[in-house]
Amino acid sequence: MPPDDDRSNYGMARDALLDRVSRPPRVHRIRGELDPAEAAAQYERELGDTRLDLVLLGLGPDGHVASLFPGAPTLEERERRVVAAEAGHEPFVARITLTLPVLCSGRSVLFLVTGEAKAEAARAAFAAEPSAQTPGSLVRARDGGTVALLDRAAASSLSRS
Repeated sequence: MPPDDDRSNYGMARDALLDRVSRPPRVHRIRGELDPAEAAAQYERELGDTRLDLVLLGLGPDGHVASLFPGAPTLEERERRVVAAEAGHEPFVARITLTLPVLCSGRSVLFLVTGEAKAEAARAAFAAEPSAQTPGSLVRARDGGTVALLDRAAASSLSRS
């Protein structure tokens, strides 16, 4: 989807963060308005062998991260860095996502998780054994630190682990 679509992650990041900094960083936007396979290939070429300094992720109520959904075949991808992905929930729109090896290669991985609707997913991602049924549990910085910041509601199920 184009960056001005209300459902665009890039549009949300631009409006909430990028347009508010005095010296905007260089942004490498995934071209969501293109065919997903074409956009993934283009973004993979643009990334090259870049290693991300910071991987900032949310966590879906089903435990998904980026557009890596529970049990999806994209979780098994180890060769490509960027792939087209099937939507695991609404909105059912074309998606492009970084793969697990790229997310885990970040020097730092930071999860921001809020809300009671994500409490069980947070428990599964941060207190249970890693599982393809909870993709967030599979993302940990290989050579750096992984931090999860949760509000009280999102953390409410952690004490039951």
